[in-house]
This record gives sequence, structure tokens and C-alpha cells, in this order.
Amino acid sequence: MQNATMTASPSANSAHPGETGRHSPAVTQPATPPAPGPASGRQTGRHDILARMLRPRSVAVIGASAQFSKVNGRPLKHLLEKGYGGKIYPVNPKYAELGGLPCYPDAASLPEPPDLAVIAVPAKDVPASLRELGAAGGRAAVVFSSGFGELGEVGLAQEHRLRDIAREYGMVLCGPNCLGFINAHENVYATFSQYADGPTHSGPIGFVTQSGAFGTAIAALVRERGLGLGYFVNTGNEADASFSELMSVVIEDPRVRVAAGYLEGIRDGEALVALARRCRELGKPLVLAKVGRTASGARAAASHTGSLAVEDALFDAVARQYGVLRARNEEQMLDMLQALAGCGTPAGNGLGIITQSGGAGVMMADRAEEIGLAVPVLQPSTSAALQKVMPAYGSSGNPVDITGQFVAEPELLRESVLILLDDPNVHIAVVWLQLMTAHVDTLVEIFSRIRKQASKPFIVCWVAAPPGAAERLRQHGIVMFGAGERAVEAAAALTRYGAIQRAHQAGDGAEPAFQPMRLPYGDGPLPTLDAVALLEQAGVPMAPVELAASADQAVQAWRRFGRPVALKIESPDILHKTDVGGVMLNLDGEDAIREAYGELLAACARARPDAAVAGVIVQPMSAGHVELVIGVKRDPVFGAMVMVGCGGILLEVLRDVAFRRAPFSAKEARAMLEELRMRPVLDGVRGRPPVDVDQLCGMLSRLSQWAASVAGQLYELDLNPVLAGPDGPVGVDCVVVLRTITQQLQEPR
Repeated sequence: MQNATMTASPSANSAHPGETGRHSPAVTQPATPPAPGPASGRQTGRHDILARMLRPRSVAVIGASAQFSKVNGRPLKHLLEKGYGGKIYPVNPKYAELGGLPCYPDAASLPEPPDLAVIAVPAKDVPASLRELGAAGGRAAVVFSSGFGELGEVGLAQEHRLRDIAREYGMVLCGPNCLGFINAHENVYATFSQYADGPTHSGPIGFVTQSGAFGTAIAALVRERGLGLGYFVNTGNEADASFSELMSVVIEDPRVRVAAGYLEGIRDGEALVALARRCRELGKPLVLAKVGRTASGARAAASHTGSLAVEDALFDAVARQYGVLRARNEEQMLDMLQALAGCGTPAGNGLGIITQSGGAGVMMADRAEEIGLAVPVLQPSTSAALQKVMPAYGSSGNPVDITGQFVAEPELLRESVLILLDDPNVHIAVVWLQLMTAHVDTLVEIFSRIRKQASKPFIVCWVAAPPGAAERLRQHGIVMFGAGERAVEAAAALTRYGAIQRAHQAGDGAEPAFQPMRLPYGDGPLPTLDAVALLEQAGVPMAPVELAASADQAVQAWRRFGRPVALKIESPDILHKTDVGGVMLNLDGEDAIREAYGELLAACARARPDAAVAGVIVQPMSAGHVELVIGVKRDPVFGAMVMVGCGGILLEVLRDVAFRRAPFSAKEARAMLEELRMRPVLDGVRGRPPVDVDQLCGMLSRLSQWAASVAGQLYELDLNPVLAGPDGPVGVDCVVVLRTITQQLQEPR
């Protein structure tokens, strides 16, 4: 093995400013567990190896240095100084001992295979070090070194080489180009991050991040708030172990109550979904901050991480579907973590607000309704009880304004909050106050008593709080914020998580079963008749269609239908018929049919003279007064995604749509509809009857099951419009495109 002082690699030897831990442009293919290699004497499962890596009984530092300020010296320094209780094996042929410990010349000389090896050598020496570790029986490694996939194709090839070596020996690999991790519960410091220089108190939060520098900043903010990180893990380039895989190990630790993650890109959607499902089973909130919400953000993320960009609408939909709480930014993430780690879960979304300022109460009520919280009218008994304890000039509505009188009568605050929380329509409360520098002791005592007496959660919003007030409240288990909207948004996160858990306990998250099947068609757009027949078999009501190869045949079809018809050009080269003037509606009478037939062919010849035309589709006009769009998109990360929304020619303009990952239940379909701005239209407006929403939800669920069953072939489906009315939905126009997933796309990473 090469000399491991790392002086030959400036990128690997850089100190704090270089802690990026960023992704590389790695292959966007799903990970699969590697088979044990030739030197594997243990048949331990991959999950168990990762668990042992994060909670090791022994750590080898390959390339360890006596200069503790260097990247390759810092892990040993932290392990020694912070009280790691396991065995530590420095490895470097330059030294006989390091930090008072025997230093070994190579991995083969170690007295036992380590549970974890930290590889801190120049990039060019990493493959040899990894192979040497595997041959010695090591099964888990963290690789700090940069100079791999983040540098482009040449570096990516080297990164794949590391993955192949790990697979050969049945090892798991975190990194390369990462900061490593900290397990604060067992004082494991497999990192060179400057975050480790300060106190790293253990706590209930497990944090996994794809960004090193930004992740370190978040960890530092967590420390400032006194929340406590049990785990800090940076995944780096993810040549082997992925974000979801590492987080799946972290959440199994019973000391972790809340999981938090920072994402720049997603490679394996199925793994993320499995992680979210497991978090729900364990009753542990999963809070994710993912960048790339806008088109420019997505481009920046792709160039930064090389990961496959996921359309943000799809990620957002999957997060909602599987109970993930999404944070806009690091500050909102921290607010969510603070509330989830420190508050109980409310049984509903009714927010009670109690203030010493009427204006602050109105502001918080506005924000609450904007983000989906209810600010209920209090029960008459609640208002009457409040009036008995409040000054006459206060307000006993919701928000409750107790004014500043509680300064003179401290019991007024305690009694008012308890009365408010006793209201059956109030599930969580926010208590707003400001300044009160001379009354900190009294207020801390009051809030402590409220917490002991109340059966429902509450959050304190203390604006311009005196120094030390937040810490003192935290010691009593009370969550405090310094701004009203932040407190309200934290309350909303708690209510959303409560709803997620209630739905899970009720079995609402259960997905319908589906059976994979093979369609008897080749790739490309399907002829309309085949597409309609296929969708009808899938349980989608479709308007009947006939193909006319001549005007005479069109007239005959019209006569068979016996009512006004639509004529549509039929061509595999024209998927969106209205774009070329290829649709004519409400035709009735032989002359009208013949004339329209000729006009359609002429319009097609003008717009697309190269198009192969099979004839004209004849279709009876359908009932239904609400135009919807329903579609399926095969996303390379999440698979078959079903869309529903406001349809017709204004689809691209209004973009009022909702997505879900297939398959899903009719109840989940109803949740999709509730997200639409046009949702009230389904209930009937301006004298029009309501749409049969139950039939619509059933159709969406059946379509999702079918889409999941043919996900290997179905590339794109577009039903626009679907006409919905009191008799249910009916598909009027459809495009079905097949494109079989190749073996290359399915090959594991």
C-alpha cells in the first residue's frame, strides 16, 4: 500500500475549506446488494454490515497521520479525544505508533477485520487500499478522498472501479468524496468535518445529507438550537451506499425519534419509497429538504450532483403520498425538527391562538388558514369560561387576546391556555408574547405548569425573548420560536404528521395489488382503436370509436351511432390532433360528415404533408360537462406516475394537476382531487350538477393498477379530455405510447 500521509493529493489533504462531500455524475441506476466476494468468510446481510459500520466495535484509520490538523489525522484525533470505547487501529507504514496506539503497516497486519475502515489516502491509492481491506476481511469503508466522479468521465470510471472492488469482496462503501459520519451515541467519529470540533451531543435526530458543506451548516444550526444529532452522515458520491440505504439503517436505532435529510438528487425512487414506508411503520417522522424546486434550481442541482433530475412536482407528490414532510429550506427543516422532537402529536388540525396582541393573533390566523390549518370558532362553554378569567377588554374568540393583564395576574395566562386547549375543536395551541424581560422566571414557571397539566401540545412564540429564555423553556420540554408564522408553520407540520400516522394506523396507506403483464404490442404510439380497447380492459370508461378509411365509411359509422359525432384525424405521426386542426366536433348529417372528412385530410396535408394517415376516427359526442386530463408518465426514478387535473386546450396554461405514484387506492385518488384548484367545480357550479367523484376516484385507482402492471412497456398515456358528469367519467381522446425498458436501464449500479 502507498504511503498514506496524503501529501500527494491536495484535494484529499485540504483541511476545513474543502469539506464539500458532493455528488459525482454517477450512473443513475438502482442499487442492488453485492454478492459476497472471494475473501468473504461472513455471509452477513448488507443491512447488518451497514449497521455495524455505523455502530462499530473497531475502527481502522487507513492513512492515519500524526498531524492531527490534517484530514487524515482528524478522525484519529476525534476518536481518541471524544471517548470512543471500541478498538482503534491506525494504519500507516510510516509510524510504529500514533496517539499512544500501535500503528500497523497495512490492513493485512491488523489483529482482526475492523467493523469500519476510514480510508484517508490520495485518490490514486484508494483502489489498492480498498482491495487490501477486503482481502483482510474488512466489510465496511468510508472513503474521504475526492478526485472521482465529480471530475467527469475519467473520475467516474475510477469510481466504478471502487464499486466493483467493494462488490467483489462483499463490502459496503460510503463515499467517495464525503465527510464520513458521526454516531454521537457511541462517540464514533469517522469524519474530518469541522462540525466535530465542537460539542456533538447525542440526541433524537438522525441526519443524512448528500451535501457535505451545506450538511455541516445544518448540523451546526441543530447544535445551536440544542436539539442534538444522534447521527450525522454525509453520503458523498454514493458510489455504493445511497442516501435511502444509510437512512434506513439510522432510523432503526431506537434512540432516533426523528429522521432528517438533505437531498440534491434521487437515483432510486423505490428505495426512497421503502424508507418512507418504514418510517411510518416505526412512527418516526421523515423530514426532507430537497433543492431543485424550480427549473433553474433543477439545472443547478444536475450540474452540481450529476444525479438524475427529478421533476419537483413528482417528488412533491411522492412525498405527500408516502407521508414525508418536506421542508422548503434549512431553517424550516430545523423548525420542523424542533417541533417534532419536542412536542406531542395533535389529534386534528384545529389551531387555538392565544396572545397579548390582537394584531399578532390575526397575522397567525391568516397564515394558519393559508397552509391548511383550521382556526375554529370556540365552543360557547369555552368562551364563557375564558370570559370569567379574562379582563373585560380582552377577546374570548379565537384568536384569544388576554392583553398584557397577565403580567399583573400570572394565573390568567395559565388558566386561559388550559381552557383554550380543553375546547374539543382545538388540537394544538400557539401562545404569543413579547419582551417580558422582568418576568422570565414567572413565565417559565407558568409554561412548565401548563405542560404538566395540559393533555394537548402547545408551542410558545416569544418575540424578542430575553437571553436564555429559549434554553430554559427547552429544559422544561417546551418548544419556543421567535416569530409567529414560524410557530404556526411548525404547528402545521405537527398536524400533518398526526394525519399521516392516523391514516397509516387506519390502513389508508395500503396499496392495491397488481400483476405484472406483457402487452402484445411493439414500441411506438398505438392506433386509437387498440388504445381504446386496452384502456377499456383496464377499467377506464371510453367513448366508442370507429375508424373510417373513406367518407362513405364515416357516414356509415355516424348512422350506426345515431347521434352527432366527432371526427378526428388518425395518424401515428400526429399525436396531438388539435395542433394541426385535426378535430371537428358536433357533426350531424351526411353532408356535414362528408365535408368534414375532406377538410380534415386537407388540414393534415397542409400541416404535416409527411404524415402517414390511416383515415379518420368517428366518435359519438359524449356527455359530461367538466373537462379533465388524466395521464400516466413513466418517470426514470419513481416509475409510473398518474396525473389528473384541469383538461382541455388550456392544460399547459393552467397547469392545475396532481400526481401520484402507481398503484394507489381510490382514497388516495380522492386526495389527489383535493389538491386541485378546480376541485370546487366537481361539486357543481352555476346550476350544473355535481360530478360523480366516487366513480372518478375508482377509475383513477384502476388506471393506476394497470399502469403499474405494464410499467415496463408503458411510456406515456394521455387522456385529454376526460368528460366528467353525474354519470361518471368517460375518456374522449387518448394517446398511448409504448417504449420497453431495456435491460441496460435495469442493470444494477
